[in-house]
Amino acid sequence: MKECIYGVDTSKKVTPIMVRDAIIDCFKQAHDEILQTMKEYYEFKSEKEFEELKHLNVKFLVESKFEEVGGDFENPSKRDLIKVIDKLAEYASHFRRPEIIKKHYDEIMKLIRLLKD
Repeated sequence: MKECIYGVDTSKKVTPIMVRDAIIDCFKQAHDEILQTMKEYYEFKSEKEFEELKHLNVKFLVESKFEEVGGDFENPSKRDLIKVIDKLAEYASHFRRPEIIKKHYDEIMKLIRLLKD
């Protein structure tokens, strides 16, 4: 059955890079409300510029979690991805309800389970 999770079509081959990018997209979507507050502090030339900054902000956060776990952001392993989402869930626990964190965590785990070991 075809399912699309954060832009990843689960009926096709899923790669670690696709999962990494889905993690970035997931975190960006989940924290959009918080990221919107950047508009209070900065003036953006366009909505496109704002979206690019949001993406970079989350990408840097995810990269930092890869560094924390000793993982490779550019060539992530299945194990790296699991460690990173564990760290991100811990990070999110400071400002998100547990059921929201679990929902997003479970969605990403569906993608990770599709990867070869």
